[in-house]
Amino acid sequence: DAMELSSRFAGTRLRDYHTEITWRRTMNFAAAVDDPNPFYMDDEREGGIMAPPVFGVAVTWPIVERIWEYLESDDFPMDVMMTQVHHTEDLEFQRPIRPGDRLTIRGRIAAILPHRAGTRVVVRFDALNREGDAVFTEHIGALLRGVRCSDAGRSPAPLPEPPSFQEGAGPLWESPIFVDRLRPHVYDGCTDIVFPIHTSRSFARQVGLPGIILQGTATLAFAAREIVDREGEGTPSTLRRLSCRFTGMVLPGTTIRVQLLGRGEKEEGTDLHFHVLNQEGRRAISDGYALLTHVRPEAV
Repeated sequence: DAMELSSRFAGTRLRDYHTEITWRRTMNFAAAVDDPNPFYMDDEREGGIMAPPVFGVAVTWPIVERIWEYLESDDFPMDVMMTQVHHTEDLEFQRPIRPGDRLTIRGRIAAILPHRAGTRVVVRFDALNREGDAVFTEHIGALLRGVRCSDAGRSPAPLPEPPSFQEGAGPLWESPIFVDRLRPHVYDGCTDIVFPIHTSRSFARQVGLPGIILQGTATLAFAAREIVDREGEGTPSTLRRLSCRFTGMVLPGTTIRVQLLGRGEKEEGTDLHFHVLNQEGRRAISDGYALLTHVRPEAV
């Protein structure tokens, strides 16, 4: 009997989650992706330190990991969530996350949509500081494999879409990054984003993988590191938006390649289009998009 999910659950709210940001957590996240940027690491710098932009995924992970405890619904079929794989990520940064911040995360199911491989569920998280100001907004998309959407799907509010892009002749630049064999363990330990396909060969092989695979958000954080360094003058607060689809596996002990495919200027800043290729030349990350604003004086 095939599992199914109705889109009537789109709009369902999640319980609020509260967390305090520490310098240990933000520095460890940067260390997990070999990012020594002084904005993350030099706590003697004027203006203090901030978290790497992709750190937002570590802030919301405790909710994602135990989503059934947060969904405010009596009849949501929780067993369908066991089939989920991380499918899309979209982060919008309103202000940097800094150690000492106390964040409240408000969540809701933003969309439930049919997909050729099952059902796509998008959860929206809004992170607010103690003053109630927006810090970041995350739309995290899960693919529920083999779960049928029992209707045409629903998205109460429009989902963020990256600007359209026609790929040109070849990459504008390429950064090769060697992913060492311990990297998934380091990322797991430093970020507290824990899922055994990334650290247990036995578990990974039981679910049909060739072995442990690198966390998708680690691959994305490597890409963000290269984009901030090469396109944002090393100033992380220039990164205002980051989104992608996770479309392939990265095996530890191999080299990935971050490729910038296009650059377009507009009033708000620069649109950057990228992807990340795995050791086989397949796209581990597809439809990568970043919006960079120009360096603002207060950002430095």
